[in-house]
Amino acid sequence: MRIDLFLWYVRLAKTRSAAQAIAVRGLLRIDGRRIERAHCPVRVGMVIAFPNDGRVQILRVDALPHRRGPPAEAMTHYTRLEPTGAAPVDGGGDPA
Repeated sequence: MRIDLFLWYVRLAKTRSAAQAIAVRGLLRIDGRRIERAHCPVRVGMVIAFPNDGRVQILRVDALPHRRGPPAEAMTHYTRLEPTGAAPVDGGGDPA
């Protein structure tokens, strides 16, 4: 499935054109790789990151949708992940 279709089907973009614009601007990353094309394939298990409303959204694809359904159905196709913070400078562990 194309990334623009996925974003539109799961209601992360209001229109397919808006989903294409997100991809073409180069703001989208799939598994850490920058994406600059709307036809980039998406598969189950991939991690998608992109800016949205001033925050970085990180999602793991759990299933590929077959249609643009209601919001409750759309949310079953992905899991939101929390962005990880920077590692502490001192290593964060107990001294040995």
